[in-house]
Amino acid sequence: MASQALGAILAGLASLIIAANVLVAIILLCHIQKSGSKGLCFVLNLALADAMVGFTVMGVAMDELSQPFYPSQNFCVLRMAFVTSSSAASILSLILVACDRHLAIRKPFHYFQLVTGLRVGVCLVGLWLVAAVVGFLPVLIPRFQKVSNHCKCSFFNVFQPSYLLTMFCLGFFPALFLFLYLYCDMLKIASVHVQHIQEVEQAGLKGGCPPPRAISDMKAMRTVAMLIGCFTLSWLPFFIASIVQMVCPECFPYKVIESFLWLLGLGNSLLNPLLYSYWQKDVQLQLSQLAAGVKRRVLLHLGNGRCFPGRDTKAVPAVSCLELQD
Repeated sequence: MASQALGAILAGLASLIIAANVLVAIILLCHIQKSGSKGLCFVLNLALADAMVGFTVMGVAMDELSQPFYPSQNFCVLRMAFVTSSSAASILSLILVACDRHLAIRKPFHYFQLVTGLRVGVCLVGLWLVAAVVGFLPVLIPRFQKVSNHCKCSFFNVFQPSYLLTMFCLGFFPALFLFLYLYCDMLKIASVHVQHIQEVEQAGLKGGCPPPRAISDMKAMRTVAMLIGCFTLSWLPFFIASIVQMVCPECFPYKVIESFLWLLGLGNSLLNPLLYSYWQKDVQLQLSQLAAGVKRRVLLHLGNGRCFPGRDTKAVPAVSCLELQD
């Protein structure tokens, strides 16, 4: 019963993750084609990575709903490797987005010269290669695998604690420290801009609007701050509980980590598209235009259905389409 409930929760969460990220990816793709912004490719890659997280979690949900299910050891290792690699790609994409915003604030006049299509492509290819290596490290190094008699595919059943410790020390903590450094540096730059604005106001130019660059910096800082906060709140409990469970297996049952804290970490892949659709006006504008286009097509289809009846329906030639719509 508990396995069925967990499978249903995973299936619902995976469906929301896939739907939200695919929608944001479509909107970003349309915006990139119109604006030609290379930096948005990092955000698009984040949406694709989070959608991939949803697809891989859907496979785990199907396993839970199919209990009793007796997969082989190799099947479980590959299944969890795909889940780990997609989660790693999502975290690395967050880092690239933060680095892109930091570069836009640090070097605004050279940003478009530095962020070229070739460099963006190289960064994205390197990102997916690193994510694949991290996720499939237990496949490449068999001593990270755990031989278990359990019939359930999960981290603690197929991976050694040393692998989780390696991910924690070489993946999560460096990413968190890099996030904090980038945000603190952007905060320092923004404080300099605020001081410059105050000096201009004191010089007699009071009442003017803040410079567009200062507004852009504040928006970028707000976005990065929300990304850092959601990333920390989502994944930090899982990694801390995993470390505690490795040091003291009786202190923290792994079922709590897998059933609750892992779901909290996966929820980060759902929060990312919601954050961008809420905070970024460009995404909101594209979303409203997409919704308006869909609504227009639906109304047009319904209007055509009213104005042009089928063969078995008797038409009324004295009434026009405009009169029917009125």
